This record gives sequence, structure tokens and C-alpha cells, in this order.
Amino acid sequence: MNYTHYIGIDVSKLWLDFAAMEQGQILFHLRVENSLKGIQQFIKKLKSANGFKFEATVFCMEHTGIYNNHLLAFFTKRKANIFLESGMQIKQSSGLKRGKNDKVDAHRIAQYAYKSRDEIKLWQPKREVLHQLKQLSVLRSRLINVIKQLKTPLKETTGYISKKIQKQTEVLCNQSLKSLERDLAKINKSIESIIKADEVLNRLFQIITSVTGVGPVTATQIIITTNEFKDITSAKKFACYSGIAPFEHQSGTSIRGKTRVSHLGNKTLKTLLHMAALVAASYNQEIKAYYQRKVAEGKNKMSVLNAIRNKLVLRIFSCVNQNKMYEKNYQYSLV
Repeated sequence: MNYTHYIGIDVSKLWLDFAAMEQGQILFHLRVENSLKGIQQFIKKLKSANGFKFEATVFCMEHTGIYNNHLLAFFTKRKANIFLESGMQIKQSSGLKRGKNDKVDAHRIAQYAYKSRDEIKLWQPKREVLHQLKQLSVLRSRLINVIKQLKTPLKETTGYISKKIQKQTEVLCNQSLKSLERDLAKINKSIESIIKADEVLNRLFQIITSVTGVGPVTATQIIITTNEFKDITSAKKFACYSGIAPFEHQSGTSIRGKTRVSHLGNKTLKTLLHMAALVAASYNQEIKAYYQRKVAEGKNKMSVLNAIRNKLVLRIFSCVNQNKMYEKNYQYSLV
């Protein structure tokens, strides 16, 4: 689509900095509070711009978690064109820059949207049930971290303090731990109920978990991250996003570094896929044989596990795209 106006928005907890651009030229900058009232204030000024139309305007902003909520809710209700991009992508596309403040950042975001006008992929809002699933998943992670923070010191002090003090400490924490674990069980049950009650989510969940090694937590996270495979539709893109895609590092004859994965990937997904690869290497006979063969050839164990992570991702996306369960003993047909 040919857009006439490109709006760069720098989002922070308290403020929104808007930079309005038309045909590569900045029209104006406006700072407002991060609230519905502030957004309406900006829209009122934007409407006075020559030839402004909602349907011919794209609003570009970075992923900033909950601080985007007012903006996304406002623009979604008005069916506006929303371009949500990672801050790293915008930063790297800007080249070497000196100086930084919210006004400058808003200008750079507007310029990024204008430069990317032929490749803009508009943001699609998630279904309400997916938002609910995401919140429960985040809460689940927080509870697990709290439980670890209580349990780990109790284990680590064994042998360093007297048994009497150790017992006293355990008794004092016991009720808190039991309560937290009950809450965790309730959250897991709620997540399971939400997935089972939704036909689309339940089908995706069954397909993903049919791949050996991929458990309920990993499957849930993949569904949330990919927006039910609407935002990320290919295994290659998902591997890049998860930080498991290997990249070469060489130039000419002088620079020949090792092929490595990027450290910029989603750390949560990367960890979950690593655990899935370990399970697959233990319980899937085909993958177990592959792992043992590669290690015997002298391959680095982590490199082999990363290859298994990529195999699992390929299988998941292949099954989802074909809408069928993974067949462990599938035999290729000879044509």
C-alpha cells in the first residue's frame, strides 16, 4: 500500500514522543503523556496535517511490553496501520549515530518506517484467549523463579550450618513453598483448561507435543510467540528468533571465524528448545543415534544439540503447516 504519512513513536513508561513524517520530511514532533488523553491530543494535531487519512497512515513503534498497551488498544479500535518492530532492528538500520534522546528516537523510528515502506508487515492483534494464555505463562515463570529463590539457598546451606538451624529454616519456609506450589499447580491447570476449551489452540497444542521431546510448556510458549503461527510462519524465521540458527562469520581469506548462533535470540525459547533437544536425544531412537554418531565423529556436543533443536523446529512447523500429527515411524514413499 502507498502510505502518505509515517508516524514514529518513541514509547516510555510516562511519555510518548511522536514524530510525524510526510514523504520523507518531518512535519512536527509532539510529546504527550502515555495515556488515552495524551494519544487523543496527538491525533487532534495530526488531523490538521494536510491530506491526513487514517487508512493512508502507518504508525511505527518498538516492542516495549506493557508500555505499548494504550497505543495498541487505541489504534486497534480504529483499525489503524500498526508497524511493530524490534528496537535492535531499528537501531542497526540507522547506522552510526551520535546522540540520543526521545525526540531523536521518534524521528529515527519515523525514518525507519519510511525507508521500509515497501517491506512493511502490519502488526496483527492477538486473540483475547492468547493474551490470557500469555499472562498466565508469565505468572507461571515468576512463581517458578520465586520457588527456586527459596529452595536453592536451603539446599546450598546443607553441611555448612548445624542440623538444628537447617531444620528451623526449612520449617519456616515450608508453608510458603507449599502455598506457592499449590498456586503453580492452579496456573498449570488453568493453562491446560484454556487450551482444551479453544479448538484452534488445542489442535496446535496436540500437533506440537506429538513431536518427541516437546512438552506442554514449550508448546504453549511456541503458540504464544508465533501468535498461533500467524506472525512467524516458517521454521527458518523461528530458528532465527529463538537464537538457534547458525550463522557464518567469514570475509575473504583473512577472516574465518566459527559458525555460531546469535546471542540476540529469545532466551526463554532457546532454553526450552535446549531442554526439548536433551529429552529427544534420550528418548527418540533416531535422534539418539544421530547424537551418538555425530559425537563419535568428534563434533562438539553443544553443536550437535543445537542441530537437534533445529530438527525439532523443522518438524513442528512441517506438522503445523500440514495440519497433522508427527509420525514417529513414518516411512517415505518411493515414487
